[in-house]
Amino acid sequence: MTEPSRTVEVERKYDVDDGTPLPDWTAIPGVDAVSPGEHRALDARYLDTADGTLARAGVAVRRRSGGPDEGWHIKGPRQGDGRVEQGWPLGGEQVPTAVRAAIAAWTTAPLEPLARIENDRTAYLLTGPDGVVAEFVDDHVRATDLRSGTRRTWREWEVELGPAGPSDDAGRAAFFAAVERAVHAAGGREAGSDSKLARALGF
Repeated sequence: MTEPSRTVEVERKYDVDDGTPLPDWTAIPGVDAVSPGEHRALDARYLDTADGTLARAGVAVRRRSGGPDEGWHIKGPRQGDGRVEQGWPLGGEQVPTAVRAAIAAWTTAPLEPLARIENDRTAYLLTGPDGVVAEFVDDHVRATDLRSGTRRTWREWEVELGPAGPSDDAGRAAFFAAVERAVHAAGGREAGSDSKLARALGF
């Protein structure tokens, strides 16, 4: 059985209007340069049990095409300041055996379509002397609640720590405080929801 990729996501989300200009990152500690934007067309289908067992446990299962990490993903419950994400190759439309095995701790019930999230993303790397400090993404999202057919659209920003980002609590706090100042100066605000899936479902 193929071993999944495993990453720990430490990120912050912000809501922005369609016309909000991008932030100025020059005052962010440890950031010397910002890469040109890379466009990614992402299309994700989320699944859950009929009674929402995974959502109640803080777990999300999706199949996402597009972008450098396309594939099947499991986002685990929040642990401290981050979430563990496991990933498997894209494959077909059916839930892979390895994914079913990985969620067996929460449920063995059948999974059914929950939501579709299409995302026009532009990604930027914030780099310093030691490499990528963080990735900043500008997302234009179109979401469909597949249970009710309700469609929602919004724009949001995400800033996720990279390999060269601060690893201690104080360093992370200082980094995200500077990010927040830059975001607010550009006209962004705290996100109304902590996940795209929750927002797609109206939470």
